Amino acid sequence: MSRIGKKLIPLIEGVSVEIKDNTVDIKGKNGEDKIPYDPRLIKVEIEHGHIKVSRTNEEKQTKQLHGTIRALINNAIIGCHDGFKKELEIVGIGYRAEMRGQDLVLHVGYSHENVLKPIEGVTIKCIDANHIEVSGSDKFKVGQTAALIRETRKPEPYGGKGIKYKGEHILRKEGKRAGKK
Repeated sequence: MSRIGKKLIPLIEGVSVEIKDNTVDIKGKNGEDKIPYDPRLIKVEIEHGHIKVSRTNEEKQTKQLHGTIRALINNAIIGCHDGFKKELEIVGIGYRAEMRGQDLVLHVGYSHENVLKPIEGVTIKCIDANHIEVSGSDKFKVGQTAALIRETRKPEPYGGKGIKYKGEHILRKEGKRAGKK
């Protein structure tokens, strides 16, 4: 039995949830989301202030979808109410970021500047030259945007220079030693 799938999803005040045909419509102060599901495999119902996700049979594919659909609905409710946020840090001499309108401009050791446009529904903010904040109501889009920013210059293990998530631990390697015999 899916442990995640069995959990009930509490309805948060300020978020409206409607189940129409084969979609769950979620609306809140930060945005709205629609989660589609197959009614032949998964059953979604609202009971006593909670959303219950159950499956109709015990096939492998249905078991896999059970926890996934429940997690997607839960993340959509949290995103529409509170939103999601990822913070990134830029480490390195001369490495910096700035905003140009809605676009993020990165100067991270290349001969040219890298310009990144945010995915629709995601907001990028430069707190200062070395800290970036990515926020939005869709967990996937926020994570994807943050990953694209990090991919511009991944942190390297010798000097630790690059773009990393806040709190991420970079495994450091020892460089060559001069004069070792």
